Amino acid sequence: MRSPHTHAFGAGTRRRARRWLLALGVVALTVPALAHAHPKPAVPAAKSGGTIYHVKEGDTLSGIAKRFGVSLRALIDGNGLQRPDALRLGQRLVIPSGSVRAARRGPAAASGRAPANFVLAVPDLDGKALSFRWPVEGPISSPFGRRRNGWHGGIDIKAELGTPVFAAAGGRVVFSGWEQFYGRVVKLEHDEGFMTVYAHNLRNFVGAGDAVEAGQVIATVGRTGRASTYHLHFEIRNNGKLFDPIFLLPQRELQFVTDGESPSEETYVP
Repeated sequence: MRSPHTHAFGAGTRRRARRWLLALGVVALTVPALAHAHPKPAVPAAKSGGTIYHVKEGDTLSGIAKRFGVSLRALIDGNGLQRPDALRLGQRLVIPSGSVRAARRGPAAASGRAPANFVLAVPDLDGKALSFRWPVEGPISSPFGRRRNGWHGGIDIKAELGTPVFAAAGGRVVFSGWEQFYGRVVKLEHDEGFMTVYAHNLRNFVGAGDAVEAGQVIATVGRTGRASTYHLHFEIRNNGKLFDPIFLLPQRELQFVTDGESPSEETYVP
C-alpha cells in the first residue's frame, strides 16, 4: 500500500519540494506506508525532553503508559490525543519525561507498582463480563490508574450538579450512604461477582437491599466527600479486583479534560 502523499505528488514535484525545504534549512523525512513500516524502538528526543515511541501491534495507551512509568493523562495531554482509544500502527508518541517524576511523588506511588487489586490491562474475564452502560454522560476528568499522589480506582466523569446518575447494570444495592472519601455513595452488586460504585453524589435515591434495573436513576451528581469539582466517581469491581471501566463500557468517542482532578480527591480505593 503506498502512502497517500505518494499519490498526491509526482517524483519531479517531490524533488523540487525537497530542494526548496533544504534551502530553508528544513529536514524532509520520507514516511513509509504504515503497512510496510517496521516499528522503531524508543529513541531520545532532546527537544521535547522526552522519548519518541512508535506504536507496535497489540499496544494500548494504558500499556504504553505503564511501560514507561508515566500517567495516562500525561501521555494523552502531551500528544494532544483526541481519540486515545484509536491508536495506529507506527503512530509516533512523545513520552514526556517530566511526568515520570510527577507520577512517582508520594508514598503510594514511590515504588511505581500498582496495588495488587488493580488490573491495568484489558481484563480477561472468560466471557463473564456483563453488559454495562455509561452511568452519566460527560468527559473524563480523571482516568483509572496512577495519579499524582497514588492510584485512582475508577474514572471521574464530569457533569453538572444534579445530573441524574444511572445504574450501569441491573443488580441490588449493597450500600447507600456516606463514606469519608467517597462522600455520598451507592454500591451495586451484580451477577458474576461484579460490583459498581457511584460516588460524590448530591443525593441517593435507593437504599440497601433495593433491586435496581439497568438505566434506573439511582443518584444525582455532586461533589460530596473528597472532591473539588462536580463529577461522578465510577468504579467496576469483580471479585475484589478493580478494573478500568473504559474497557468494560460501550465504546464511544472519549473526551478528556484536565480540570476535574485535585490532590485532595480519592487516590487509593481499597
